[in-house]
Amino acid sequence: MKAAVLHEVGQPLAIEDVSIDKPGPREVLVRTAAAGVCHSDLHFIEGLYPYRLPVVLGHESAGIVEQVGSDVTYVKPGDHVITCLSAFCGHCEACTTGHPSICDGRETRRRRDQPPRLHQEDRIVQQFANLSSFAEQMLIHEHALVKIRDEMPLDKAALIGCGVTTGVGAVHNTAKVEVGSTVAVIGCGGVGLSCINGAAIAGAGRIIAVDRVGSKLNLAKEFGATDVVDASKGDPVEQIKEMTGGGVHFSFEAIGLKQTTEQAFDMLRPGGAATVIGMVPYGTKVEIHAADFLQEKKLLGCAMGSNRFRVDMPRYVDFYLSGRLKLDDLLSEHIKLEQVNDAMDALKTGEVARNVMIFDT
Repeated sequence: MKAAVLHEVGQPLAIEDVSIDKPGPREVLVRTAAAGVCHSDLHFIEGLYPYRLPVVLGHESAGIVEQVGSDVTYVKPGDHVITCLSAFCGHCEACTTGHPSICDGRETRRRRDQPPRLHQEDRIVQQFANLSSFAEQMLIHEHALVKIRDEMPLDKAALIGCGVTTGVGAVHNTAKVEVGSTVAVIGCGGVGLSCINGAAIAGAGRIIAVDRVGSKLNLAKEFGATDVVDASKGDPVEQIKEMTGGGVHFSFEAIGLKQTTEQAFDMLRPGGAATVIGMVPYGTKVEIHAADFLQEKKLLGCAMGSNRFRVDMPRYVDFYLSGRLKLDDLLSEHIKLEQVNDAMDALKTGEVARNVMIFDT
């Protein structure tokens, strides 16, 4: 099969032939239909997070089941599915207490004494996030996918595989935004726009979008933002405190920077909660004022929207099909696998929400 392989940090992805194994017990072979190009993939290309190489990147995807291994009862060939990097074991403490998004997923990966799922001749090719969706096929554990309604367009379904679940889930699952509350979202890329959309669905009374790009702020209004703040025209913390009379109940950092993480915390009113969605570079230290804890301000971490993806993703499909989740506006452009490096360059400009790679199925 054709796949986009990262051989060296800082270098373009190479479109190459990669061999994929047959499904083993509890494994599913999926024909990739669509894969979103996410900023998280770019982090690994740029070396902001370490990963063993070579690796096939990609983690936001949807497709059609081609073949199942032994002991698989959840899906069958022909089923439409969304994948999720939060592969869960189903019986650890995290899973059994309702937090499968922080399961280490160790049991869903092949052991070192087993044949690799991906390889090039005698060389192992690493599988990224249990998925590697920048490829024509994916071989994954059955706990890394969820069945969806056949009428759901697969290019839109792919967006739910990461960005939408992360943004909407941060609102509904992590922060638990209350009806009528004030919300600020820093960063209006794919995840931030989904966060804004999620806040609107949750019934937030005021939703303030923060960015430095005017076109993205305009787009944020289409997703439910009631107000916008151009961070290039002054301190966004002071602007939001003035607008809200002291700060917001909930803030969300959807970029992944030290400065914007600290700003998200600083723009809270007493009792407020700041949720960090973006992937802040590995090793970064975040500084906040300790005295703010006496006002019961909270700084929350968020892994993939604190998802229970087998429950959440079908609901997001229902939201889209009923017109409440705005996936059409989130999709910037359809691309081919061979255009993946151009899509990565587009991410660096900050002008796109989501480019989606389309495969023949």
